[in-house]
Amino acid sequence: MDFGLDPEDELFRQEVRAFLDRELPADWLGMSVSWAGYGAASGELEGPVRQTFYKKLIKRGWPTMAWPKAYGGQDASFTHQYVYNEEMAYRGAPESGGIAVTYVGPAIMVHGSEEHKKKFLGGIVRGEISFAQGFSEPGAGSDLASVTTRAVRDGYDYIINGQKTFTSGAHLADYIWLLARTNADVPKHKGLSMFVFPMKTPGVTSRPFLNICDVLSFNDVYFDNVRVPQDALVGEEDKGWYQAMTGLDFERSGVARFAGCRRAMELLVRYMKETKWNGRYLAEDPLARERVAETAVDIEVGRLMALRIISMQTRRMSVSNASSVSKLYGSELSQRLARLGADVMGPFGTLTRRSKWAPLSGFFELAYRNSVSATLGAGTSEIQRNILAQRGLGLPR
Repeated sequence: MDFGLDPEDELFRQEVRAFLDRELPADWLGMSVSWAGYGAASGELEGPVRQTFYKKLIKRGWPTMAWPKAYGGQDASFTHQYVYNEEMAYRGAPESGGIAVTYVGPAIMVHGSEEHKKKFLGGIVRGEISFAQGFSEPGAGSDLASVTTRAVRDGYDYIINGQKTFTSGAHLADYIWLLARTNADVPKHKGLSMFVFPMKTPGVTSRPFLNICDVLSFNDVYFDNVRVPQDALVGEEDKGWYQAMTGLDFERSGVARFAGCRRAMELLVRYMKETKWNGRYLAEDPLARERVAETAVDIEVGRLMALRIISMQTRRMSVSNASSVSKLYGSELSQRLARLGADVMGPFGTLTRRSKWAPLSGFFELAYRNSVSATLGAGTSEIQRNILAQRGLGLPR
């Protein structure tokens, strides 16, 4: 395939770069909590910058530019969306709408009723509503099909009981995108359904807790006889597993991951060229140079993987296997890169952003902590390998 972009795409890239130069604070590196496409936190550290910045993105329609015009998008090409996502991640810009834009909206387009599309898609495009993902449970994380949160039909309603955990941003979200069990008498992945309803529904309790980066981000969410109307069900009953997988395929494409890694690598190389240790620049150390060169090649390979997925999406091909490859490769790459940065900086690499002596405003210290979750969120590395073995290679379970 041709990995080059059209002149129109490159012109748009310059427009996005000019916007970021103009709108992000000069000291954004010290404020940003983004690492290699993974947000380390919600908005607490980035504060008012996030809100003002996102309003300007919404005004341009960029977060949802590739959505159909019928749903409020611009019918932009996948390559245009790729350029936007790449530049945003490269600069560590605040997230563009979170899961509402990345996969709840696209999943509703595929599986939602006309009422759901009218109710939610316009609000997502205008940046008026946000979502939390109710998937993981204390006993069901990697083995997502083992969720035990129950949704029992009661007349024209469903009554929901159970618990979700590691629910990012639930204390700030307007709605929850919930996977619950509606049938216990069939194989576990065939008895799940997807629901969407307000977080303020009576019986829903959210308890936020600190993540590994000491930021209030995750939540335990409890459902105590939560009554929701039948129209909270997304698509068909007992088809929730397939709807969940649709959303996760969007999440795993990897564009932001590799752009963020490229940014981090450039920062590290600059630091090595400017910093001396025992009388010589770090960039002159042969072992460090070899590891940096090897990791730089890995990042370029990842970028080409992401471009391949964009090409497949443009041709309306299934990207399920390719997305798992990209997610597996990218999440493990981000850990290797974070470890490399910490090793190169030595003792100084352990200093947090609160220290005036922290290299690069503590970027790699935060990266090292945050990268721990890279191979867990959105499906562990083990799960990705199982997917590739079974779906991609046709191996038995």
